[in-house]
Amino acid sequence: MTDWSKQEVETIVEDYLAMLAAELSGVPYNKAAHRRELQKRLAGRSEASIEFKHANISAALVEAGFPYISGYKPRSNYQGLLVDVLADRLEREKSILDLAASDADRPMAVPEVEDILAVLTARPAASGSTKLVSLAEPKPNRIHLTTNYLEREARNRSLGSAGELFVLNYEQARLIQLGKERLASKIEHTAKMRGDYEGYDILSFEESGRERLIEVKTTKYGGETPFYVSRNEVAVSKRESDKYQVYRLFDFRQSPRLYTLPGAIEASCLLSPTTYLAVPC
Repeated sequence: MTDWSKQEVETIVEDYLAMLAAELSGVPYNKAAHRRELQKRLAGRSEASIEFKHANISAALVEAGFPYISGYKPRSNYQGLLVDVLADRLEREKSILDLAASDADRPMAVPEVEDILAVLTARPAASGSTKLVSLAEPKPNRIHLTTNYLEREARNRSLGSAGELFVLNYEQARLIQLGKERLASKIEHTAKMRGDYEGYDILSFEESGRERLIEVKTTKYGGETPFYVSRNEVAVSKRESDKYQVYRLFDFRQSPRLYTLPGAIEASCLLSPTTYLAVPC
């Protein structure tokens, strides 16, 4: 099949951003209905081809520090034309930038789930642009945004606190299921009681009684969304690698999911420096 034309790319980008705007606004929409309508407008493009292009759009957005539709997992190696069209669209449609900013800052409550232990899932596969990248400053591309909206969401204290409370509930349920009620009663919300300097948020326990040090990272977006870690968290995870685990909560808006990264962060993630402390010399 030939490369996508500019008109085709503009059509699918327009539709993708419409779906993303609905998602950021909390407005229900039907992906399948959008896809069927796109097939009519993109004569000759298969459903698989359209889905692949959706994944390309997700990758370009993530690399620009922008949220993506979680159902369309990022896939890189996309057309340069796609980035050009996205950049132009985001430049002209300030409304979606406003939606992303509002969503990043929105206060968050702890979502209720029927079976909290069922939220555990496998970590994302590390391939292409979906490789796990903590502290992820998106690589330079032609989408120039003045705000990194993924970083902005990561700084949302309400979201972070809600994620920590969710994990506290998860850990209590996990230990109680194991018949370790006494250990469950000793779980500590370290970040609240002792502050952030400890390098982890929650002190929990293994079934054996050994400590489990948990750093919680929460996002409303998909599982491939990069997350941020501090220098102290990296150091503590290395020093306490036999006890340390990152709990990555994603899709936290309505259907939370969780994967874990045990051990030193530098061993389980690609770390990209984003800021430097500069002292005049």
